[in-house]
Amino acid sequence: MPRNVGFDLDMTLIDARVPIAALIDEIAAETGLGVDGADMAAALGPPLETRLAGAGFTEEEIALIAGRYRQRYPAIVPQAQPMPGAAAAIETVRSAGGRVIVVTGKATANAKLHITALGWPVDAVVGDVFGDGKGLAIEEFGAELYVGDHIGDMHGAAAAGVTGVGVATGPCSAEDLYAAGASVVLDSLTEFPAWFAGERA
Repeated sequence: MPRNVGFDLDMTLIDARVPIAALIDEIAAETGLGVDGADMAAALGPPLETRLAGAGFTEEEIALIAGRYRQRYPAIVPQAQPMPGAAAAIETVRSAGGRVIVVTGKATANAKLHITALGWPVDAVVGDVFGDGKGLAIEEFGAELYVGDHIGDMHGAAAAGVTGVGVATGPCSAEDLYAAGASVVLDSLTEFPAWFAGERA
């Protein structure tokens, strides 16, 4: 009977792709660096620095882009939208007497801004972690499930020794999530309350 639940943020609880893409394109225009906002926004999950490194940018370029991005990010927080079913999923856990932790690759300060803006009753937020690195936060919090849209989220759940629940709302397919260790994959968080109730039955 699971109670405490961890959730990923981008493309699991929120959709910030449009403002993120616009912000990155703005920075690209200013710096003359060929980073593409749409490409970056389509691959949310790993920290920005990791994605920039994978795109071949130098350490100096990464520092420049990421520095401006993090400095300006708070201004785009109000433009992010909750994913369908996100608020209900959090409320389902809380109503069952459980606690909620958000564990994300996004910078902790910016992740907290999103949670505050949406008014969600979240017990803890841990940012700047991805993949197996999420495992420690999940485990220390005592979460028994971890919900996410990326294969890295399923690796984090496995590292913590908890059930990985995939949601096919991000860049990874249901097949990818299962292959990465998901015990179940939901089409979206709209299915979470009924699934969670069944797990607790």
